[in-house]
Amino acid sequence: MRTSRILTDGHGPEGELEFVHPLIATTIYRSIRRAFRAGLHNAAAEAVLAAGYGPTAAARHLLEVPCEGRPEAVACLREAAREYLHAGATEAARRLLNRALQEPPLPEDRAALLHELACATFLIEPVATVRHLRQALAEPDVDPDLRASIVFRLTQALAHTDQLAKAVTVAAEEAKQATNPRVKLRMQADHFVWSMIRTDDPDSPARSRTLARLAEQLPGRSLEERYILGLRAWDAALRGEPRQTALAYAEKALLGGMSWTDENRGFEVPASVALVFMYGDQPRRAEGLFNKGIAECVAKGWRGSHLALGQALAGYIRYHRGCLAEAEDLVREGLRIANKVEGAVPAQWYGVSVLIQTLLARGRVTEARALADEHHFGDITPNAVIYPDPRTVYAELLLAEERHAEAAPLLASVGDWLDKRGWRNPAWCPWQLRLASALAPTAPDEAVGHAQEAVKRARDFGAASTIGQALHTLAEVTGGPAALDLYAEAVDHLEQSPAAYELARAQIGHGAALSRDGQLQEAADRLYQGLEGAVHCGAAALAAQARTELSAAGLRPLPLRYVQADTLTAPERRTAELSAQGHPVAVIAKELRLTEQGVRQLLSSVYRKIGTDAAGLAGFLESCPRMRP
Repeated sequence: MRTSRILTDGHGPEGELEFVHPLIATTIYRSIRRAFRAGLHNAAAEAVLAAGYGPTAAARHLLEVPCEGRPEAVACLREAAREYLHAGATEAARRLLNRALQEPPLPEDRAALLHELACATFLIEPVATVRHLRQALAEPDVDPDLRASIVFRLTQALAHTDQLAKAVTVAAEEAKQATNPRVKLRMQADHFVWSMIRTDDPDSPARSRTLARLAEQLPGRSLEERYILGLRAWDAALRGEPRQTALAYAEKALLGGMSWTDENRGFEVPASVALVFMYGDQPRRAEGLFNKGIAECVAKGWRGSHLALGQALAGYIRYHRGCLAEAEDLVREGLRIANKVEGAVPAQWYGVSVLIQTLLARGRVTEARALADEHHFGDITPNAVIYPDPRTVYAELLLAEERHAEAAPLLASVGDWLDKRGWRNPAWCPWQLRLASALAPTAPDEAVGHAQEAVKRARDFGAASTIGQALHTLAEVTGGPAALDLYAEAVDHLEQSPAAYELARAQIGHGAALSRDGQLQEAADRLYQGLEGAVHCGAAALAAQARTELSAAGLRPLPLRYVQADTLTAPERRTAELSAQGHPVAVIAKELRLTEQGVRQLLSSVYRKIGTDAAGLAGFLESCPRMRP
């Protein structure tokens, strides 16, 4: 057969024979009678196992063997599926587990096998996952720990297919039935997760109080306890409690670590904890946690809705920092992944929401409108809480198109919904700020009232970026000379935050107001600062606005300075070190022989470059002790 060029020596260590061409192998294989061929596959499976080649080699043969109810075949197929899942080959794992289910398994193994099959299908067929898990729960005498895992996966699959009410009901029923304290705490955490994500949660304030009381009692030693602490951090951020409270719970939740790819826990809580840092003006910390989580997903081959959401929200963090081009790239990739996953509607909404907001910041209103129309964004009524809130984002699009009368009632309805839930943080949803802008042309007094209330809520939370944005809007709707001090205060707060795009907006707004007031030199300084910031952020329309204002004031833009975004200069590094040590601005100015305003400008640049406010400086400097100036 070698002479006839049918077989040739293989490349293996034992000189195995191989067919010269795969077509020859296929022809000979198909010529073997089916029953005899199955017997050969069965013998081959036993042979490769005996030779130590492992279950994956044997499983390929078992797929061709008739189902005979053999427990050893089921065990081999399940073990091979685990290896495929570990390598990220979910399709191959699903095929093996389906075959194992047909064998069939012993009755006592059926629930576990269905759970494993659900894990393999979750990222690619969440609807099938729900079916498998409901079948698993219907099996008798399921082990309590296994049942808890099945229930979590079921609630997660229901949530990812936009069936939040069902997810909440399942988690609540299991929490009541659980007798093991650890399992009960875990079920309570799941119930809190899906209740908070559900848009029509009927008793959100009471649930927040229950969560707060529970979190106070937990030291955070176990993973179950840390998940409760993480949920408490997220709830505090939504409610607009002082950011120190939210950040403290977030840090406590992370002390023992949280995995994004724990098959029995999910990524919802770790992702929410990471976003607490973003809203609390420490987006660099949030980015680090997201990068680690996304890397976990990629390493495990999880390229479905988990990765889609991770990419979209990573883009959202970059948007908050003002890195708009990078934000757009990340979100587009997340949306591309989401569009490939059957039933992953919430993941698509996240991507579309963030992308529209990013396009608007970049001044590409026509593209944002096309994207909204393509996804019927103005008509969606999601059952899951999406952020940024889709209705608020759509209202921002309407405002960009100068359709104020249509935006106002939409924003008012968002406000009614959030106030009933007790979610008052404008950092999470700036509906009051957008409503103030919508009402300004026709109801200026009402607009000022909404903006003032938003400023109060922003101060209650305490993040400089949120306070600055609220003051900026209040200045815009107030207008006239009275707005000058508000603009100045807005810029002052935003200079103490990492929000580069919002700072550029406020600087240009302040510069325009100064120009109208005849203070041309001060206006030129503000407009030039804002222009440079807008160009650096990739906000073309905002940069054009700054140039228009400069031209209207008879001023000519200076040549722009372009600096590497994340590299601190030597003076910036030294200023950051002194500030992290607790020295006030006056002391730093004396030490470095600078004006106090010069120190504040250096610190503002530091915050934007490294992505944190003053509270996060020490942590950044510790993590980069040898950073070159």
